[in-house]
Amino acid sequence: MSDLDDLYQELILDHKRHPRNFRDMPDATRAVDGHNPLCGDQLRLFVKVADGRVEDVSFIGVGCAISMASASMLTEAVMGKTVQEAQQLFADMHDLLTRNPSGIDPAELGNLGALAGVHEYPMRVKCATLSWHTLDTALNTDDDVVTTE
Repeated sequence: MSDLDDLYQELILDHKRHPRNFRDMPDATRAVDGHNPLCGDQLRLFVKVADGRVEDVSFIGVGCAISMASASMLTEAVMGKTVQEAQQLFADMHDLLTRNPSGIDPAELGNLGALAGVHEYPMRVKCATLSWHTLDTALNTDDDVVTTE
């Protein structure tokens, strides 16, 4: 394993052990439940949007290290972004995690690039994308639940 892979693994484990923005948000403008039946990951994502901007985002839930780290990293990445920027980040992360031929360079995504290797483990892709699909649902629909199945 390369030094960069080691660094990425440590970053993911740090987000699992110390998730950022792991809290309930009673004043959220949207709250959506995400569930990955295959792995058992469950989360509730809270988004507070004001004037077209993600003013606050948080989550609660339980899941594997990849799922929880991805949700934690998501909250840091979308905080303060416009809804349009958050939607583009969802598209970029979906491409990165599923390795669609869009040519996303993980380095362009900062710390989120640490999740790039997940596409090599097809059983873990749904773990990593759960929070991102939940965000997409919160920003684009009136649905209250999203599942990876």
